[in-house]
Amino acid sequence: MIALIQRVHHAKVEVCGDAVGAIDRGLLVFLGVEQQDDSDKLKRLADKVMNYRVFADQDDKMNLSVRDIGGSLLVVSQFTLAADTRKGLRPSFSCAAHPSVAEQQYEAFVAYCRGQGVAVETGRFGADMQVSLCNDGPVTFSLQV
Repeated sequence: MIALIQRVHHAKVEVCGDAVGAIDRGLLVFLGVEQQDDSDKLKRLADKVMNYRVFADQDDKMNLSVRDIGGSLLVVSQFTLAADTRKGLRPSFSCAAHPSVAEQQYEAFVAYCRGQGVAVETGRFGADMQVSLCNDGPVTFSLQV
């Protein structure tokens, strides 16, 4: 399981011109699910995302998490994160989870974060989404467990 996180001032996801999820200050999380992912990996990655210290404290050091600042998550499914790009000029998605499994894992990730008291908005799994954001920094990290 892979999460590409971006610290944002605000972010929004639209499907067919309609906003389906939006946040103010927080993290935009692109989530890729791979074949071997299970509930243990899901919880470890979700905990890492929610507690990763990427927000500035009073000394302007990255010491605060999205939880610490009372921020939100905007979680967007992105199977392309599971692409193997080591050979050739076309990505291979052989490591990506089957869409039905990936959707279950995506929904479980969102539910787990909400269950931990973090505000979560989402995109729409499998949809053609338009994502807009104001990256703060820019600050972007790729997290894996």
